[in-house]
Amino acid sequence: MAVGVFDLFTVGIGPSSSHTVGPMRAGAAFAAELADAGVLASVAGLRVDLYGSLAATGRGHGTFPAVLLGLEGFAPEEILPDQMEDRLAEIEASGKIELGSQLKPGTGVVLEYGIADMVLHPLTVLPRHTNGIRFAVSGADGQVLREATFFSVGGGFIVRDGEEETAAVELEASKQSLPYPFRTAVQLLEHCTSNALSISQVMLANELVSRSEEEIRAGLLHIRDVMDQCKDSAISRSGLLPGGLKVRRRAPQWHTRLREEDPNRDPRFWQEWVNLVALAVNEENASGGRVVTAPTNGAAGIIPAVLFYATHYGPGMDTATPEQKDDAVVRFLLAAGAIGVLYKEQASISGAEVGCQGEVGSASSMAAAGLAEILGGSPEQVENAAEIAMEHNLGLTCDPIGGLVQVPCIERNAIGAGKAVNAAKMALWGDGEHRVSLDEVIVTMRETGRDMSSKYKETAMGGLAVNVVEC
Repeated sequence: MAVGVFDLFTVGIGPSSSHTVGPMRAGAAFAAELADAGVLASVAGLRVDLYGSLAATGRGHGTFPAVLLGLEGFAPEEILPDQMEDRLAEIEASGKIELGSQLKPGTGVVLEYGIADMVLHPLTVLPRHTNGIRFAVSGADGQVLREATFFSVGGGFIVRDGEEETAAVELEASKQSLPYPFRTAVQLLEHCTSNALSISQVMLANELVSRSEEEIRAGLLHIRDVMDQCKDSAISRSGLLPGGLKVRRRAPQWHTRLREEDPNRDPRFWQEWVNLVALAVNEENASGGRVVTAPTNGAAGIIPAVLFYATHYGPGMDTATPEQKDDAVVRFLLAAGAIGVLYKEQASISGAEVGCQGEVGSASSMAAAGLAEILGGSPEQVENAAEIAMEHNLGLTCDPIGGLVQVPCIERNAIGAGKAVNAAKMALWGDGEHRVSLDEVIVTMRETGRDMSSKYKETAMGGLAVNVVEC
């Protein structure tokens, strides 16, 4: 299907969309294949091989437990953090998983299998993508019953090996049903000009092919609510983040200080609030909490932070009704989603494929576009805002210390949110004309990622990951 706003904004579990959400979906997809093929009940053995970045940084990213839960049939959109912790504790205590148990009650197969049984290949990158995972199950006689390889390609998206061409054909076919199909910013702007539509209106028209307007609105407001809940959860939790780096949670202290210093929402404090929201969301993500992939978990704090700015500091927002604020949220997320489609179609949102420019850079670009639209920008100004934000994230590496989505990821989200606000403001001071196009920047990002050393693409082999002592 064509990439839509609800593909780019999904509810999931931290700390990583490519290393936690994607592998969980892959495990669940494989378990469903076994059930559909009628071989689940015959399974007596299981083998899981993890390749490239999934093996290299999987421990810090929660990949290994996510795979186990996925094989049981759990979905990242539905499982809650407490439920996840409880089930993992049971698996660790028993040394067994229940393959496919969540797909249909009473159909699971108990296997002696745990994290220690996974086979890791951190230095082996499969041809399709660095985030590779291979499943194989065997019968009582040791003969392989079924095997499959999946790639977690960023943002929680997964691709089954061997089905890439079919998926590409289906994608192009699904676009034909859209009133305004686009792959490039040029095509997107042409639709806006020819039909006198804003970028959010173009995206809405495309979404209406598969959902009613009421469903779209409700779905996007639910996304906003989960973002808010994520932030609220973080500011209520103190102490250290898990993982061994002993990174202290700062959101509760920052929130208390801001409430004291800025009780009446003085505009002078806008950046402090933006920093707080970005920080809080990514602290919650780093702790394995419930977050919105936007478009990835590693960059999940940027869009909520800039959306907070839009609804609290945008013109007229101080007197806006709740319904008017909801309207602004819907428009913001639709415009941001349209820009996200461009990155997904032309380049990548995977840190393991193109570095953090694909995660924080894409999120910053999407957020800048959403904000520019809310602030009254023309389609050309919105496109300019997205271009400015990405242009100044080009070359950003992905080198988390200890494979944990904490340092530099949490602060990087706050910086990315600030860039997005500034990019939107800069674009609105212009008339939409600019020398470098968004499409040119997206292609540059893709080529920069291709040329970037693998050390700086979520492998924990370069940058801060090796130059900073973990403990």
